[in-house]
Amino acid sequence: MPLPSKDSMQLLQNMLATPSPSGFEARIQAVIREHVSEYADEVHRDVHGNQWFVVNPKGSVRLMLSGHVDEIGLMVRYVDDQGFIWVTRIGGPDPVQHWGHRVNIHTKNGPVLGVIGKKPIHNTAPEDRHKGAKFEDLYIDIGAKDKAEALKRVRIGDPITMTVGFERMPNDLAIARAMDDRIGAFVVLEALKKVSTYVRKKKSHALDCAFYAVCSVQEEVGLRGATTAAYSIDPHVGIAVDVGFATDYPSENKKTIGDYKLGAGPILHRGANINPPLSEMMESLCDKHNIPYQISGDGGIMGTDAGAIQINKRGVAAALVSIPNRYMHSPIEMISLQDVENSSELLAQVAINLKANQSFIPEAPKNNKEEEE
Repeated sequence: MPLPSKDSMQLLQNMLATPSPSGFEARIQAVIREHVSEYADEVHRDVHGNQWFVVNPKGSVRLMLSGHVDEIGLMVRYVDDQGFIWVTRIGGPDPVQHWGHRVNIHTKNGPVLGVIGKKPIHNTAPEDRHKGAKFEDLYIDIGAKDKAEALKRVRIGDPITMTVGFERMPNDLAIARAMDDRIGAFVVLEALKKVSTYVRKKKSHALDCAFYAVCSVQEEVGLRGATTAAYSIDPHVGIAVDVGFATDYPSENKKTIGDYKLGAGPILHRGANINPPLSEMMESLCDKHNIPYQISGDGGIMGTDAGAIQINKRGVAAALVSIPNRYMHSPIEMISLQDVENSSELLAQVAINLKANQSFIPEAPKNNKEEEE
C-alpha cells in the first residue's frame, strides 16, 4: 500500500512540531483546522478544546473515530531564589527520559529554552551512578541570574515539552516525541480525507453513516476529551485510534505483552472493551482488502478513548485500532508509516461499509457445544 501523500506528510510534521500538552491543545487544533476543514461538511469545537469534522451529517448511523492530540509534558510549579525552575507532571512522563535534555517552556510571549540539569558523572558517588532520576529532583535551568529574572520570562503554570522533532528512518519508519497520540489523530484525519473523497466521487448517496473524525483532548490525564465529545456526538459506533506497545526490540517481554511488530499492520483488539460484531467486521474488511493486521487479547478496559466512548449514555459499539509504537512516552517514539496508511484505509472501509440496519448486539456462537452438552 502506498505511503501517505506529500501533503499528508506535511500535515503530520506540522502536527508533531506543534507542542500541545494536555490542557493546552489550542495551537495544534488550529493547525489541523487549516489543513483539513475543506474535507468536512461541518466543523465543530467545544469548551474542552475538542474538535471534530463531519462528513454526511444526516447519515442514519453515527460513526465516531477519535485520536487524541494532547501529549505528556511538564509544568512550571516553583521558581527558587537562584532562578531554577521546578516542575510537576502533565500526564505520565518518565523522569529518566527527561534528564539532561533541552526543553521549551511555552509562555504567552513564545517558547523559552531551558535544560534539565544533571550532575556530571565525575561528581556522582559510584554507588549512585547507575540509579535513575527521581521526578522531584528534576529542575530546569533557563540561564536566569535569580528568581526575579526567571519570573519575568516564565509564569507558574506554563507547560513544558522537549525540543526534539520528527525524523524519517529507513524501511518507512519515523521517529518523534508525541507520536502518542499525534499519529492516531493523523490516522483519523487521513480516514476523513479518504471518506470525503469517496463521497464526492460518488456524487450520490454514498454513505449510510454520519462520519465524525474527532481530535480529542486531555486523554493523558483521564480520557476527558473523548468523554465529552462522545456525549455531544452520541455515536452508535465508536473507534479510538491510539498507539500500542511494539515488542520487536530487545528487553520487551512478549510473554506478558504480546508479539507486535512495526510494519506488520495495525493492532486490533479483543476483550471486554471491544464490541464483538464490530471486531469481526473490522477483521473481515482487513481480509477483504488485503490489509495486514495483528491481534491483541485484552482482558480488562484499556486506558484509551475507547474506554470512555464505550460507556457513553446507553452504550456504544466500541473498538480500538493501535499503531505499533517502540519506546512509548520517550522523545524517540518510533512507528511505521505503512502501519499508518493501512490503519487509515481500514477505518475508511469501516465507514463505507457501515449499514443503517446493522446490528452490533453480541450473539452467542451458533455451535456452542458446551451448552448443548
